[in-house]
Amino acid sequence: MLFGMPWPGRDVGRKAEQAGVDAFCVGDFVDHDAYITLAEMVANTEHAQVGPAIAYAFARTPYAHATALRQLHAQAPGRLFLGLGTAAFRINRDWFGVAADRPVDRIAETVDAVRAWLHAENGEPVRYTGEFYSFDADVRAPVLGRLDIPLLLAAFNTRMATTAGRVADGVIGHGLFTDSWWNDVVRPSVDRGATNRNPTASGGSNRPLEHGWVITAIDDAAPERAIADARRMIAFYLTVKTYDPYVAHHGWEDPVARLRTAFRSGDTDGMAAAVTDEMLAEIAVCGTLADARDTLHRRAGSLPRDVGFFAPPSFLVSRKRRAAYARSSLDLIELPANNKQRGGR
Repeated sequence: MLFGMPWPGRDVGRKAEQAGVDAFCVGDFVDHDAYITLAEMVANTEHAQVGPAIAYAFARTPYAHATALRQLHAQAPGRLFLGLGTAAFRINRDWFGVAADRPVDRIAETVDAVRAWLHAENGEPVRYTGEFYSFDADVRAPVLGRLDIPLLLAAFNTRMATTAGRVADGVIGHGLFTDSWWNDVVRPSVDRGATNRNPTASGGSNRPLEHGWVITAIDDAAPERAIADARRMIAFYLTVKTYDPYVAHHGWEDPVARLRTAFRSGDTDGMAAAVTDEMLAEIAVCGTLADARDTLHRRAGSLPRDVGFFAPPSFLVSRKRRAAYARSSLDLIELPANNKQRGGR
């Protein structure tokens, strides 16, 4: 597994790459655009893989996704990846003003349509006909040429994971993923999809890639605060009912009911308190550096196989503290679990 992290900004990012970080990712939100930040990442790194994890799939046309990647590829050939996610139905409807019904079918077609633009050759029309997208572009300027940039899908539940295995180049795992969720649910679903894999997927017959987020909060000076931040992050994620199959799979219905009750009343300390020690141990890497190292050794088989993004908690955590957590996580880079594929890109 390669060691990655969310982009921590230009100054920390440069130091992180020098320290051995192999990949950086960025997300989308109302105050930051995935592709603008990706341009900053490209300009301030030399070797690391960089890409959105994720970009909102339906906020842009397939053309817009592909054009941004084509321009940035010229500055970072062989280093880009694109992770796409559906976003919540209400975000698509109320923020973007776009249709988002049948999100699994829609994002599968989005991957194919983006790939049509990325695989376009000079002198040939760029054509795609589907249920949600259709285009027939005659681009006369000689500015195209096939780009095999990996396209990954954020997949939590079984249907999206199966779709990722079928149409995409891999999957991006959520920060909540545990050993049993990866091994009992996500990986078998991806493998089922891969048996009918789209032959145009970059990488051909290779197995689907695995990227994934890992909630990470390390602070030797204040380990209890780091643990509390990790608990609150877990609790905040689990307020979303989309994850109920995951909750049932682990038998965590009672603590999740308690944290959702606390969330509705604005009791963020109560949310954190509802996260059990078992949940914390299965999900997060937190506490002192020694604690974090022990956790990584214990959970080596439950981490994403290709790239792990060691991500500071963001819920009610200041920008300054997130940056401190990011710097502290760099001490995990030299663990054997992170080195076994170093240089193997």
